[in-house]
Amino acid sequence: MRYMVIETFTRGPRPVYERARDRGRMLPEGLRYVESWADEGLGRCFQLMETDDPALFAAWTAEWDDLARFEIVPVLASADAAARALG
Repeated sequence: MRYMVIETFTRGPRPVYERARDRGRMLPEGLRYVESWADEGLGRCFQLMETDDPALFAAWTAEWDDLARFEIVPVLASADAAARALG
């Protein structure tokens, strides 16, 4: 399953990017990073992730929750959404 993770930086972007540079993403086994984008103001990051075990997000966000708030949204590809809506 894919998830859109909306990460809002609570202490600005610099501490987040410094930690990522120094420690990497710190993902638990079974949680896979796909791609990410930041808003132009560098206040939020949108990360596409994949996992079969959404409970893994708790371990990952615990590594970052002093620097960010997280909204984790299960998402479907457009074709899958259309099939479900029209099915």
